[in-house]
Amino acid sequence: MYHFQQAIGILGGTFDPIHFGHLRTALELYQALDLAEVRLIPCYQPVHRKLPIATPEQRLAMVRRAIESEPALRVDDCEIKRKGPSYSIDTLTYLQKKLSNTPLCLIMGIDALLGFPSWHRWEDILKLAHLVVVHRPQYQLPQTGIVADLLKQRLKQDHTVIHESLAGNIILQPVTPLEISATDIRKLIAIGRSPRYLMPDNVYKYIQEHGVYSISHI
Repeated sequence: MYHFQQAIGILGGTFDPIHFGHLRTALELYQALDLAEVRLIPCYQPVHRKLPIATPEQRLAMVRRAIESEPALRVDDCEIKRKGPSYSIDTLTYLQKKLSNTPLCLIMGIDALLGFPSWHRWEDILKLAHLVVVHRPQYQLPQTGIVADLLKQRLKQDHTVIHESLAGNIILQPVTPLEISATDIRKLIAIGRSPRYLMPDNVYKYIQEHGVYSISHI
């Protein structure tokens, strides 16, 4: 049997700002799926949502602060360095070349999975990575359509498959539901209220030092 490196998780996002919902999800997946690490990749320019309030450099700095004491998590600035629209297919192509013998696990929520067929070159993504779908009870999995067919073909119950092949499988993984909203955090900060216990203190300190989410920005 061919042996691959231990799989790594890929968690992309605007991280505008990063909060405990992102961090707890990343750590729980690292532990539950026996990943080598989870890479947090701040996007430069999101494709499916409006532009972030914080600059790419600010968002990268906040992620760095957030994970500085957690060795399981790592920040990757490849999308910010690349600039332009941040397509997952480009990032996964880059990472596969860099980590040629390492299975990649693209982490997404069920809401993202439901819209996955609208992603740029979505079928090619499954040739480069496994999908790890964070289970949220309020979402029902579809019974018909493209996503339902994908799940019938590719959904696996045993997560060890992500370490035994480079790509192509789908795993559903429950995590602690922390319904924290980056939008709500930005609004709190803009009106002078504390977001403490929603995000790391050192990230909030950075926001205060740099005036990232002033009322004029929100």
